[in-house]
Amino acid sequence: MSNQDLYQRKRMSAADAVRQVRDGDTIIVPTGVGEPPALLTALSEQRRDFHDVKVAQILAMRKYGYIDRETAQHVRHVAFFYGGATRAGGQEGWIDFIPNYFSEIPVQIERGQIPADVVFSMASPMDSHGYFALSLGADYTMAAVAKARAVVLEVNPNVPFAYGNCHVHVSQVAALVESEEPVLEVGLPKIGPVQEAIGKHVAELIDDGSTLQIGYGGIPDAVVMQLTHKHDLGIHTEMIGDGILTLVESGAVNNRRKNHHPGKMVATFALGSRKLYRFMDRNPGLEIHPVNTTNSPELAGLNDKLVAINATLQIDLLGQCGSESLGHAPYSGTGGQSDFVRAANRSRGGKAFIVLPSTAKGDTISRIVPSLSPGTHVSTSKNDINLVVTEFGVAQLRGKSAKQRALALIGIAHPDFRAELTEQARQLKLL
Repeated sequence: MSNQDLYQRKRMSAADAVRQVRDGDTIIVPTGVGEPPALLTALSEQRRDFHDVKVAQILAMRKYGYIDRETAQHVRHVAFFYGGATRAGGQEGWIDFIPNYFSEIPVQIERGQIPADVVFSMASPMDSHGYFALSLGADYTMAAVAKARAVVLEVNPNVPFAYGNCHVHVSQVAALVESEEPVLEVGLPKIGPVQEAIGKHVAELIDDGSTLQIGYGGIPDAVVMQLTHKHDLGIHTEMIGDGILTLVESGAVNNRRKNHHPGKMVATFALGSRKLYRFMDRNPGLEIHPVNTTNSPELAGLNDKLVAINATLQIDLLGQCGSESLGHAPYSGTGGQSDFVRAANRSRGGKAFIVLPSTAKGDTISRIVPSLSPGTHVSTSKNDINLVVTEFGVAQLRGKSAKQRALALIGIAHPDFRAELTEQARQLKLL
């Protein structure tokens, strides 16, 4: 049977494709805009027909009907990372959470520690050889494709066909659903004067020839906007977004000095504009790979001068970063922060930046604190921390004593809090 015959045989409506799911199944859905809206809408509409079905995903972009306290016994969301669609349910306890390093989710799926019975994913149109590209999110989804009983793809002409290890053959697919809805676009975050000042401090420490991992947020994008004059930059990241596209268009990125995947940008998911998605389509300079390739500290760290830029919510005077909760209340997740901090520490000439505004709530609260708030989830440990940046400067902590760290962090705290932090550090016997 030809690939086209297989395609036609497996093509069906979203309502019918959802019947591939059985009670008790776990459905794996890709990161972010890789989530398939027609399939998840159909699942939501039929959710009361199921019992004990889980939808596992690292970052849900839309609050579909199944994300519902009243029907959680039918279909329940399981988060690897909270976002706006799932945060409230996580804090209230009716959305589950699996702690993880992003890089290790594929291995947990392979070992059966995280079930993967069904895959729902967006996909590019099929090529002449019978392959679809899961270009918007290869992440842990490729591991789930290899493990699942049923792979269900939502095929959309607006999804780019990317190169790399992100392809699924039509013979691996149980059901195909066609849609033409535009891929969800996510704009660049707002950059204010504080973010711009932090970005300037970081940008000054990034050398020509560096390879970049850039997280999502106003501060990482503020860094990007100040790198357009750099030369021979490379990209080895988890997320490709419009900030990186700006660097490519400026000529700052050519990837020629990378050690791992030289000449190629490497990412595991995309989050950006229609322009970005068009840029990704059949671009020989870009590859999308599973997250255990992109985020592996061992593999990413093979690149010399690897620069990792990630944000935190709070940091204590020892250098422990609480990046994913507000005290006990979950806010996001570990994501790739720990992966890339460790990767940059392995890299020859690497630099791991943790960035944060010095204050919150209109300058009434210091984000640099003597001890993390009770219950705070530690994302980057005191043993891994390297460079911390606020709008007031840079503190280099790696290899420094507890006393040296406290002094350095107090030095980049907001001036209104420095005296108080100094006295608290003395009480803790740090000074």
